[in-house]
Amino acid sequence: MFAKPAFHELKGMKGLLVTGFAAIGTGSGAMLTLHAGSDLDPFHSVISEYVWQSAGWLLPASLILFAAGAALIAEATRRAGLSRWIVALLVVWGASMFLIGAFPTDRPGVALSLSGGIHRYAAFAAFLVMPAAGLLLVRAKIRYAGATRLLSMLAIGALVLVVIPYVVRMFGIPLSNDDIPAGLVQRIVVVTELGVLTLAGLSLLRPSARRAVSAVMA
Repeated sequence: MFAKPAFHELKGMKGLLVTGFAAIGTGSGAMLTLHAGSDLDPFHSVISEYVWQSAGWLLPASLILFAAGAALIAEATRRAGLSRWIVALLVVWGASMFLIGAFPTDRPGVALSLSGGIHRYAAFAAFLVMPAAGLLLVRAKIRYAGATRLLSMLAIGALVLVVIPYVVRMFGIPLSNDDIPAGLVQRIVVVTELGVLTLAGLSLLRPSARRAVSAVMA
């Protein structure tokens, strides 16, 4: 049972959502700018490697903006009376994005460092929790539930493809990103998860939708 949000909590929700969308949009713009000015192959090169480009500062900047957007939308979902699990997963995703940006990956060919390890496992956590949040949002019968389910399932499928090369390497089979579309698969995960986050916010944007969610969760 979840109580309906009080009027004063709903009052600032639109501001939270709009600011969250602005953070996500600005972060996406920074990410696209970084890609446009790079000579790396996005089909094979993973996003983390872009930090070593001349405009590499745009990568942590974009990730921290994504983290801020997630925090704002998480607060909006809390005020809307959605499940605490949804709120917690969105917060974990945002915290993971912050860690990914704050702790860059290692240069190619360098042994895994503490920073690189934090970066790697924070990325895995982020990739894992957003589809879970999306499926919980679907269970809550939010607006755009169908699209949220589709994006969540695509993210899960792409995540499996991200993990497979690591499993293959554990068995001593040499496999580099040049042999597989590692960059493409990772970008599918990122885009679908940003889509889930955006739909979570959009589902709460209209007052009528907020009331409907509150009625479902009450």
